[in-house]
Amino acid sequence: MKKASLVIKDIQENKYNEKLGEVYVDSLLIPHQKERYIEAIDKFISLYGDKEIEIYSTPGRSEVCGNHTDHQHGEVLAAAINLDVIAIVAPHDSHIKILSDDYDIEGIVINDLEKRENELETSEGLIRGVCARYLELGYQIGGFEAYMTSDVLQGSGLSSSAAFEVIVGTVLSGLYNDMSIDPVTIAQVGQYSENVYFGKPCGLMDQCACSAGSLIHIDFKDNDHPIVEKVNVDFSEFKHSLCIVDVHASHADLTDDYASIPAEMKEVAKYFGKDFLREVDEKEFYNHLPELRKAVNDRAILRTIHLFEENKRVEKAVQSLKDNQFELFKETIKASGESSYKYLQNIYSNHDVNNQAVSIAIALSEEILLDNGVCRVHGGGFAGTIQAFVKDEFVEIYKKEIEKYFGEGTCHILKVRKYGGMKVL
Repeated sequence: MKKASLVIKDIQENKYNEKLGEVYVDSLLIPHQKERYIEAIDKFISLYGDKEIEIYSTPGRSEVCGNHTDHQHGEVLAAAINLDVIAIVAPHDSHIKILSDDYDIEGIVINDLEKRENELETSEGLIRGVCARYLELGYQIGGFEAYMTSDVLQGSGLSSSAAFEVIVGTVLSGLYNDMSIDPVTIAQVGQYSENVYFGKPCGLMDQCACSAGSLIHIDFKDNDHPIVEKVNVDFSEFKHSLCIVDVHASHADLTDDYASIPAEMKEVAKYFGKDFLREVDEKEFYNHLPELRKAVNDRAILRTIHLFEENKRVEKAVQSLKDNQFELFKETIKASGESSYKYLQNIYSNHDVNNQAVSIAIALSEEILLDNGVCRVHGGGFAGTIQAFVKDEFVEIYKKEIEKYFGEGTCHILKVRKYGGMKVL
C-alpha cells in the first residue's frame, strides 16, 4: 500500500500509464483515466484523509449471444467491457463505509450481518449479503473505507448493479484473502446477495462476466452449478470494437412484455412435463407441434424455436472465436439478432406498435454498416439499446452517422476487456 497523495504523484508522473492502457484497452483513454483516478483519490482524501490505499476495478458487461436463454437454463456468451467501477480503499477495523459517486451508503458494521427487511433493494443490503456469504463459505472479511465511482452506463443493459456487487467482493478478496477468491465464487456470492439480501431473483450471467473478465461462455443446464468457461482470445486482435447505441426509448410499462417471454417458454416446457425448456427434447417438440399449437399460442412456439437455435448459436459463436474465424462469429451474432426480431419478438412492444425505436436503430445501422459490421438488439429488448460489432477503422464513421438520428453521445465505443474484478494499484 502507498499513501493516497503519493499515488496521485505517481499517476501524474506517468508511472501507471502502461497498466491503465492494458486495463482500458485503448491508449487514447489513458489521459482521461489518469484524470478520473486522480479526482477519485482526491475525493477519498477529502472523505477519509491521506491514508495508505489500494485501487480496485470491476468492469460492466455486455451480453454477446444467448438472448433470453438463461432463464430457461440455456447458454450465454458475455463480455467484460472497458467501462468500470473503480474503488479507492483503505482497511478499517470495524465497518464498511462507501461513498459511491454522490450516493452516501450507510456504514455496515461487519459483526452485524443478519438480513434486514428494510435493506431490501438497497446497496447496504448488497454489502451485508456479500460479507455474510463470505463468512458462510469460510473466507476472511474485514472493514474498509472507500470512494467508488462508475462510468458503467445506467439503464443500458451493461450491468452496473452486478459490477457493484463484484467490486465489493473483489475488495474483500484483496484486502483480507490475498486475492485468492476465485472469480466464479465472487460472482456466485454477488448473486446470492442480490437474491437473498437485495430481494431480486437474478441469474448469474451478469456477475460472472463482470468478475471473470474477457469473454465467458456460461452453460446454465445445472443452474446451481453452472459451467463457466473463459474464452481465451485476445479480442483486440480481431480489430473490431463493440458499440452500444442508446435509442432513447423508455423501459417504463414494459414489465408485462419482459415477463411474457419466460412465462410463454415455460408454458411449452410444462406441456412436456418439464420446468424449463432446456429439459425438453427438441425432436419431441417438433413431433408434437400440431397438438402443442392447440395448447399454447403461436408466439410461444416461435420463442421456443428461438431458444433451441440460440443455444446452438452460442456454441457456434464460442467455437468461431477459438478458431479465429471472426467473420463466422459476426454471421452468428447477426443470426442471433434476426432470431430475436422474428421469433423471440423482443424488438418492440405489441402493446405500443407506434414506437419502434430499436427497430429503427437496427435498420439505420444495417444501412450505415453494410459490410463493416453487424448489429442486433442488446439485452432484454423492447427498448434501451442496440449492439454493434464494428471494424475499428469504421467506428468513427458509424458513430457520426448513427448519432445524426439519436443525438450526440448516444453511441458508446467500447472494447472487450480481458480483466474482470481486479486490483489495479
